[in-house]
Amino acid sequence: QVQLVESGGGLVQAGGSLRLSCAASGRAFSRYATGWFRQAPGKEREFVGGISRSSSSIDYADSVKGRFTISRDNAKNTVYLQMNSLDPEDTAVYYCAVRTSHLFFSRSASEYEYWGQGTQVTVSS
Repeated sequence: QVQLVESGGGLVQAGGSLRLSCAASGRAFSRYATGWFRQAPGKEREFVGGISRSSSSIDYADSVKGRFTISRDNAKNTVYLQMNSLDPEDTAVYYCAVRTSHLFFSRSASEYEYWGQGTQVTVSS
């Protein structure tokens, strides 16, 4: 079992920044690839970015590339999502997820076995 807890969400003005954290407990977090997803009201959950267990592979959705940065600290069992130049279109509930069945992250939410409860990010115009 892997338990995930996201934090760091909130209300921010357009152009502002937030840093989300995803803290893990349970089985060795450092073994697994991690993904960030988001879901806006009335929309499907979408891939934001992913990071491999060693941070050797990182990728982002085109919509956030150049603005968002994923990193991880395996010693702290934590993955981060730094979000800069936020836009109202970034408003959503953000989730982190762990994929235990493969070495690398996936852009498909169905490939992840464990999810956090989500943290709300609201960007005002």
